[in-house]
Amino acid sequence: MKTIRFIIILIAMTVTASCEKMIEVDIPNDQIDKETVFRNVQTANAALAGLYADVMKSSPIAGGDLESYLSAYTDELDNYTTVASDSRDIFLNQQIDTNTIVYNVWAGAYKHIYSSNSIIEGVTASTGISPSNKKYLIGEALLVRSIMLFYLNQLFGDIPYPQSTDYKVNNSIGKTSSVQVLSNLQKDLLEVSSLLEDGYRNTERIYPNRMVARLLLAKVYMAKQDWSEAEKVLKEIIQSGLYQMEPDITKVFQKTGKHILWQMKPNNNLSVLQAGLYYFTNSAPSSYALTNALVNVFPNEDLRKQKWMAPVIFNGLTYYRAEKYKNRGGNNMTEYSIIFRLEEVYLLLGEVLAEQDKIVEAVPYINETRTRAQLMPLTASITKSVLLDEILLENKREYFTEMGHRFLDLKRTGKLNMLQTTKPNWKDYHKLWPVPQKEILLNTNLKPQNTGY
Repeated sequence: MKTIRFIIILIAMTVTASCEKMIEVDIPNDQIDKETVFRNVQTANAALAGLYADVMKSSPIAGGDLESYLSAYTDELDNYTTVASDSRDIFLNQQIDTNTIVYNVWAGAYKHIYSSNSIIEGVTASTGISPSNKKYLIGEALLVRSIMLFYLNQLFGDIPYPQSTDYKVNNSIGKTSSVQVLSNLQKDLLEVSSLLEDGYRNTERIYPNRMVARLLLAKVYMAKQDWSEAEKVLKEIIQSGLYQMEPDITKVFQKTGKHILWQMKPNNNLSVLQAGLYYFTNSAPSSYALTNALVNVFPNEDLRKQKWMAPVIFNGLTYYRAEKYKNRGGNNMTEYSIIFRLEEVYLLLGEVLAEQDKIVEAVPYINETRTRAQLMPLTASITKSVLLDEILLENKREYFTEMGHRFLDLKRTGKLNMLQTTKPNWKDYHKLWPVPQKEILLNTNLKPQNTGY
């Protein structure tokens, strides 16, 4: 245990140093001694656990920070803070290249990418780890790297794509085009698919399996508008027999669901960040509340409106808070932070089928979440354009305040400019965030700045 603690501390020291500059890593005083850390599978597992702990604390998939910022950036959350701040600038679509939130998202993701690359290199070079153990260690680290790069690409467009810990390369690395980033991600996720197994390393599904990589691969295919390949991958997940829809809408965010592809476990049975982030009662909101634009797309009979959001009445006004996660105590035994769940697979599959004019086949996948929420099912007579609109709307109802889902959905479907109807400051160039000024000053190869900034 002392050895494991030492390794995790050593990794934390290294990744903190790597965050100080975009992906520039100082040497050699704080560099991981790979021969020690990756001497055997136990110490390698500790290194991977350190990566997951850091990802859980702060990352696009951790729940909380970026999740709330992107919900406010789009049309899911209103920001009720009364003083100027970087978070309020995000809500008002007025972020600039010195915004600390923009910087932290960028730098934090690259910190995780550096850690992933360090694990990949160390495990690959190790002589004390068996080939079978190397597969899942490399596969999971490469998957984490791919998730971070996918979010960075969706937010910033052209981005650096570091594939090593070589500081000489990373110190001056330039941007990779968005098109090439997606191609690289496709290649990497196919490799992850060959490394990971369908079975889970833990029955609680707190470590990703091969199907998690397949779902991310499907998202990459859809970003490339490769509908047929996305269809194959999404059907593979559904037909794997590993998952089944949760019929009780009150249990969707409980950790035991068979619909969960991957979830992350909070430390010491604490509540997940989402449980308390949006909570307020007996007062007006001081930070976030659900927008009227979101609340109004739910018919009153929709169980998600009844069970996943809560009205708060104060001074004659009604506000709504997100309440998907219920357990706000210090003895949380029921909820982990869900990253991927089966409902997304169904909705994405319905979308790719509709894009290929396979309307009759697509409709039942969309009806899975609708009928569970007690909405009337769609009929096969629906037109393609109306069906695609209904899918986007169903994603909005099903995935509000989850992992920046709304931003990603609008971006994938080319409809981010729909936000102009509810966000007065929204401009076309807001489809991308600015590259942090601090990073461009450190590395001029990150020029040019994104348009509009």
